[in-house]
Amino acid sequence: MEKKSIKKIQTSGPSLKNLFLIVFVIFSCLLFIGFETVYGHGVGSETFPPVELNGKLVTLEVSSSKSDPKTNDDQQISLSLIDFNSKITLRDVTFLVKSHRGEQFLFEQEFKADNGFLVFNFVSEETNSIVIKENNDNDFFRSLLGLESRMINVKGPRLSEGGLYKLDVTVLTVEGYSKKLDMPPVFNAGISIAQTSRHDLVDPNFGEQNIHVITYYDEISNFQYDPNSREISFFMPFDWSQSNINQTSVVHEELVIPKKFGDLLVSGFTMYINGIPLSQDIVNIDDFFGDDRTVHFIIYQKELQNIFENSSNQNGMNFVVKPDHDYTHLSSVTDNGQFRIFVSWEPENLKSDSNAKISFDVTDIFLKNKPVATNYEFSITQNDRVIFEQNGISSDIKGIHNIVEFIIPNDVSGIVNLNFKNLDNNHLAKTTIPIVINRIINEDEILIPSWIKNNAGWWSDGFIDDNSFVQGIEYMIKNKIITIPQTQQKSTESTEIPTWIKNNAGWWSDGSIDDNSFVQGLEFLIQNGIIRI
Repeated sequence: MEKKSIKKIQTSGPSLKNLFLIVFVIFSCLLFIGFETVYGHGVGSETFPPVELNGKLVTLEVSSSKSDPKTNDDQQISLSLIDFNSKITLRDVTFLVKSHRGEQFLFEQEFKADNGFLVFNFVSEETNSIVIKENNDNDFFRSLLGLESRMINVKGPRLSEGGLYKLDVTVLTVEGYSKKLDMPPVFNAGISIAQTSRHDLVDPNFGEQNIHVITYYDEISNFQYDPNSREISFFMPFDWSQSNINQTSVVHEELVIPKKFGDLLVSGFTMYINGIPLSQDIVNIDDFFGDDRTVHFIIYQKELQNIFENSSNQNGMNFVVKPDHDYTHLSSVTDNGQFRIFVSWEPENLKSDSNAKISFDVTDIFLKNKPVATNYEFSITQNDRVIFEQNGISSDIKGIHNIVEFIIPNDVSGIVNLNFKNLDNNHLAKTTIPIVINRIINEDEILIPSWIKNNAGWWSDGFIDDNSFVQGIEYMIKNKIITIPQTQQKSTESTEIPTWIKNNAGWWSDGSIDDNSFVQGLEFLIQNGIIRI
């Protein structure tokens, strides 16, 4: 979460009320470059480091707000030029403002502000060009703050939909419109206003679903979801120049996922930008409210610098979000926010009329997800049908899971719900995790349980011989534990395994290559008769 603090600003002038403006400022690492230019980028409000002007230290405050959330979606951005020491706004200020929304140029124009306070009201309107018009009527900022500010309406298509608003602000005059500054300071601001896009999809197992992307930086495009790999991908414009990275303190993206979409109730996600994996520290999963989970990705400047230095692709940001292989279980939080449930099962592909084993842990969120001993009521249901029930007391020993073993009826297929109720005798301590019986699998889909990576690593390191590894892979493919694309076997057979395949197995086990690369080795072994299925 971005840190917030409160800045109090007193306006000046005999005709103004002595009110204080409360501005919530998201502080970031702002770079002060030279004397004339100050940078800040990618947050909802900014207070710039002070610069010297006519013997005074002055700062520019930029903040955003909704015009009137009850009546319209207009976005407002205010500029205040302030004496850094007295906190009083300066008079007779001339601003030269150059503005973009994302990559769209909006305007470049001078504006006079008698009281050093200027408000831009961005209005969505179907016009052929950007229209700028001063509004002399009462406005939200004025009625709220009692300020005599200039309200500038900026009208154009989609202008109030949010995104990144870039404002290059040059201060031409201060305390007298005739007093032109010899070295006008320039403030480069980037104000991010949340922009939400909805993406509908049909999953082969969970049916109609939707995923919302909330971007606090710039508009996203080319959203895609791969049900086989459960990967989410999208694109966002970004300038990968060093100067832009220096002024971008944070890029904040969110995914809002329905809790009924079981495949994405995983306990961890990994984000890649332009092929570079980002730290797990940037990911925070919020399961506490409503029918959706919100996955936050807070990408700080250090991560941006790492991508800049290690990726050859400098064309915007290509995001890929995928379930983390280190967190193969699903998880959900109880309605009262006290417990988090972690669930996994064997075999990975559950089938009708077969044995199933459900493993789960009950952890206390306030104890940093430590397993706790508490009574629970567990059931497996499909629609109104109860398939299995079990009550008990959960294990409080890490690594000792609670186990449920049962036979899946031959007439049960599709989505079933794992229900946890009445934990710690609290009727609000309940949650549901949907899973699938007889999962629909694309013929080209690759499904490899994560624990097989350990076997591949041991084989690569020589702790498992070739024959044992091949026999194990054959068994798992035949029994659908591993699912790979159909592969034609050649008429000739071979017994020698090339060195590159064993190297691939080692790289795959430590995460250096993906599943597809490892499967290419398995396909080679099948084609050459080393693995027989």
